[in-house]
Amino acid sequence: MNIWGFRCLQCQRLLHIGHHGICSRCYKSIVYTAYCSGCGHSLVENSHFCGHCLTLDFSWDHLVVVGNYQSSLAQYIHQFKFRGKFWLDRTLARLLLLAIWQARRTHGLILPDLIMPVPLHHWRQWWRGYNQADLLGRLLAKHLQIPYSNRWLKRRKYTSSQRGLNALARQQNMKNAFQLMPSFQAEHYQSVALVDDVITTGATLNAIIALLRAAGIKHIQVWGLCKT
Repeated sequence: MNIWGFRCLQCQRLLHIGHHGICSRCYKSIVYTAYCSGCGHSLVENSHFCGHCLTLDFSWDHLVVVGNYQSSLAQYIHQFKFRGKFWLDRTLARLLLLAIWQARRTHGLILPDLIMPVPLHHWRQWWRGYNQADLLGRLLAKHLQIPYSNRWLKRRKYTSSQRGLNALARQQNMKNAFQLMPSFQAEHYQSVALVDDVITTGATLNAIIALLRAAGIKHIQVWGLCKT
C-alpha cells in the first residue's frame, strides 16, 4: 500500500508498496550475477569456493552480496554513504535481505546466531551522522529475527580512507584498529554475520574476524551490498 504517493527513487513511477523505494522494473535493472560465496568473484554459476579463492586473502566462511558495484546499485550506495540519504537504508536492506534468502537456496547459507555491523570510528560517525552498516544491520536483524548488537565491536583507531590504497597498505591501515568489548560473551554464539556496505580487499573484515576467531567464534559470514 502506498497512501502517501511515494515514487521510485530512480524512475519516479508511483510505487505499489511505498517503503520498497524502487519499483520492480528498476529492481531488475540492478546487475545480478552468479558468484562465489567464498571470495565473491563473478562466476557462470553459483559456487561456494572457486579457483580465485586460492589467490585471495580472506578469512570469512561465507559471503553474501547483492550484485556488482556498477550502474544503479552503485548510485544508491554512493547516495546512502556519502550524500546523507540515510532513508535509503530500507531500500538497500531489502535488496540485501533478498540476496540472503537467495543465498540460502543457491549457496546453502545457514543463518547466524548474531548480527554485528562493521563499526565506524566515533569521529567519522559524528561527521556522517550515522553508520550505514548499523542501519542495514538493524533492519536485517528485525526481518530475520536474529539477535543484533552494535555495542560489542568498537573501532578504537581513526584510520585514513581505504580508497586508493593497495592491499598491503589497507592491511597496515587496519592494524589494531578494532577491539571487542569485555562484555562480549562469545560462548553464547557459534556463528556471527558481519554487515558492511562495500567489500573491497577484505582488509577491514579480516582484522575484525581475527578478533572474533580469537574470542572463539567458529563460523563467520559477511553480508554486503556488493564486492568490488
